Amino acid sequence: MKHTLAQPADLAGADTIIDVRSPSEFAEDHIPGAINCPVLDDEERARVGTLYKQVSPFEAKKIGAALVSRNIANHLEALFLDKPKSWKPIIVCWRGGQRSGSMTTIFRSIGWDARQLDGGYKAWRREIVAELAELPRRFSFRVICGATGSGKSRILQAIGALGEQIVDLEALACHKGSVLGVLPNAPQPTQKHFEALLATELRRLDPSRPVYVEAESRKIGRLQVPEAMIETMRAGDCIGIEADTATRVEFLLRDYDYFLADPDWLNQRLGALKELRGTDVVTHWQTLASAGQWPELVTELLEQHYDPLYQRSQNKNYSGFCEPRAFRAEALSPAGISAVASAIVRSA
Repeated sequence: MKHTLAQPADLAGADTIIDVRSPSEFAEDHIPGAINCPVLDDEERARVGTLYKQVSPFEAKKIGAALVSRNIANHLEALFLDKPKSWKPIIVCWRGGQRSGSMTTIFRSIGWDARQLDGGYKAWRREIVAELAELPRRFSFRVICGATGSGKSRILQAIGALGEQIVDLEALACHKGSVLGVLPNAPQPTQKHFEALLATELRRLDPSRPVYVEAESRKIGRLQVPEAMIETMRAGDCIGIEADTATRVEFLLRDYDYFLADPDWLNQRLGALKELRGTDVVTHWQTLASAGQWPELVTELLEQHYDPLYQRSQNKNYSGFCEPRAFRAEALSPAGISAVASAIVRSA
């Protein structure tokens, strides 16, 4: 049987990673790049589990075998009949047990070199947790700092487009990192899957070269940045982006244009600031939003909320923030962002 087992290190060489767990298990977390082909869906899994506890393991196994066989046949016909004999999938379930073993056995009987992940998702998850406690400390981070609306995320992406190494934590987290950072129709991943995506990203990087990141708080939306990652970032060299208020307002009105199209949604998000800023102030901001007075609203949010908060946070958390290498953004148009990114890379 050993030749049918794969280790987590083998996953990168798989032609396809097939996760046979139920849809809800897959949604909570999965190996990046895996596809979900459940041998038991959530309802079927609950049904078999109930039979196992309330009737007998024998009755549960009979029903389970029928369901698993039918579902594997459906996946085989729908997804895999075009695969060549040389196809080499790795098949994953919760702990490397009967669910992945069933599909592996059938696929190997066909003639494919299918392997079952030894220890399943649980073994892979243990490696992710251990890796994130150590891997970030191998890197030298260059931290893009700057007030809200200074285009940090776009500049970071432009640096990546120039061939430099970046980690875009906000992209991994599907969130822009503030109370207004929620993205339309883009729910955040679970904490476990965020960590999986981050570990996968870090593995691709060369520790001998610098890695650019954006200055972040410990939390991005509802997700926690792993301790080793945030600690190493906070010890990194800071690169300050400077832009005047009018330039930042103009940029934010473009970058958050989805709020302009839905003032009610924006007002709902602003409501979360009442405890911090007071009901009267937030109600005033909501009135500006409802009236479409966007430049006035964004200017007040920057000057009264975001700028003071950001200054306190960065001074407290990033050791290099007091003396960053500063780069002036005269414009935050695509061309202006590219110019700042190029200047940062040239100065390295």
